[in-house]
Amino acid sequence: MSDLGLKSHRFRAEREADWRRLELLLAKADRGQARGLGDDELLELPVLYRAALSSLSVARATSLDAALIAYLEGLATRAYFQVYGTRLNLRERLGGFFRDDWPAAARALWRETLAAALIMLGAALAGYVLVAGDANWYDSIMGGMGQGRDPSASTDFLRKILYDSHGGEGLSAFATFLFVHNTQVSILAFALGFAFCLPTALLAGQNGLTLGALSALYASRGLGWNLGGWLIIHGATELFASVLATAAGFHIGWAVIFPGARSRLDAARAATRVSGAVMAGVVVMLVIAGVLEGVGRQLILADLARYAIGLTMLTLWLAYFYLPRRRGAR
Repeated sequence: MSDLGLKSHRFRAEREADWRRLELLLAKADRGQARGLGDDELLELPVLYRAALSSLSVARATSLDAALIAYLEGLATRAYFQVYGTRLNLRERLGGFFRDDWPAAARALWRETLAAALIMLGAALAGYVLVAGDANWYDSIMGGMGQGRDPSASTDFLRKILYDSHGGEGLSAFATFLFVHNTQVSILAFALGFAFCLPTALLAGQNGLTLGALSALYASRGLGWNLGGWLIIHGATELFASVLATAAGFHIGWAVIFPGARSRLDAARAATRVSGAVMAGVVVMLVIAGVLEGVGRQLILADLARYAIGLTMLTLWLAYFYLPRRRGAR
């Protein structure tokens, strides 16, 4: 046997047991059993990976046979992706997002969410009081968004809007329009957060004022309960999504205002990781709200059914985001 062959044989004999052990763990992980690796095996994996890298470095430096070097390169590459890379497929990624990442991000923004909700509720109360005291405030607040729903409209017309099913036609197009509109507003609230939170707060206040003004108009005609059902079937989801979008904007704005030891750009970038996860989920909520508003609300005309659906959705969202849970294994 040549000197090179002898060196290669001895080199392999001294280290092959570690390589085989690493191959065994990698094969187990490749079969989708990575979550089944024990604590000792998980600790062993990076140690064996570094040993394989060391062997590869020695093999290259001493010009051992090409087949051995190729084997070690392949082994080290496989181990790298298990130790440092992510092996999740699309289904697992989506499952992890909806199971853990999104609710965790929303819980992390509970202070901003509370602030956004208080701003919206306070503005809604202000809008209600202003319009109830002087109907002239209505046009100033709504700014042409009333679409015929104004103090000059008859009670019958206002009631008809609440229960007009549009003949069941064009509901998909209507739902799509509402989804696009609400998504644009929510993204705007999120995107403007970097401007020290002020534009985001103004958007939240405007939404609240509009809600309060509309409620005052319908309440003055004895249709407050009816309007509540018309709103809640989709509003429990849509307004919650709007509050979360506002909270995401606040989170970024607050990081810009108080960056700490980091630069404002670095602080905003870090805050965007959490806020971005929240906003990805907000889009899902708005899809659901669009369906409820564009389809469910037009086909479900009973007030109690509307309230039941809306309150059920609110309960589910609150439970989903805020009930304690054990983080799933990743």
